[in-house]
Amino acid sequence: MKVLATYSIKGGVGKTTSAVNLAYEAARTASRVLIWDLDPQGAATYFLRIRPRVKGGTRRLVGAKGDLLEHVRASDLPGVHVLPADFSLRHLDLHLDDAKRPTERLAALLAGVNSRYDLALLDCPPSISLASESVFGAADALLVPVIPTTLSSRTLHQLSEFLEDQESRPLLLPYFSMVDSRKRLHQSS
Repeated sequence: MKVLATYSIKGGVGKTTSAVNLAYEAARTASRVLIWDLDPQGAATYFLRIRPRVKGGTRRLVGAKGDLLEHVRASDLPGVHVLPADFSLRHLDLHLDDAKRPTERLAALLAGVNSRYDLALLDCPPSISLASESVFGAADALLVPVIPTTLSSRTLHQLSEFLEDQESRPLLLPYFSMVDSRKRLHQSS
């Protein structure tokens, strides 16, 4: 199973929209797709019309006996399943901090569903945190939407610098998002 994460330190750049659209396109090619909505806002969960509830909350999900399969729900898109978000994800960093090898915990959980899916898409919240580092340990690549603006470009640079210091790091794949050809700054990028 390939693991891709739509990730950015900055919010509002199109991570969720990209994740949902990529899931749809991958499923159209007969791939079995899992979207793991890691953002407490639960936008991917909402888009895919899944009830935003993780039974037992994030503590149970990422705990020592955590099992992703009991939380996975089918969406109405054929071939796309969702591990929904709920507001308990706001404590993901705390629960990961309690786990052994916290930066490897998400990868270990995904290993349990490896044979069931061809692609896992992690829709990440905007941040740089322990949860982010666990995403970096689980993902083969980070898909980083960048709006052609100064702040969005700056956060890409910050992420790139952070990843340079990591022993094992995912492939960094930035792409332009929400481009408006009427704006001068967007034209010059």
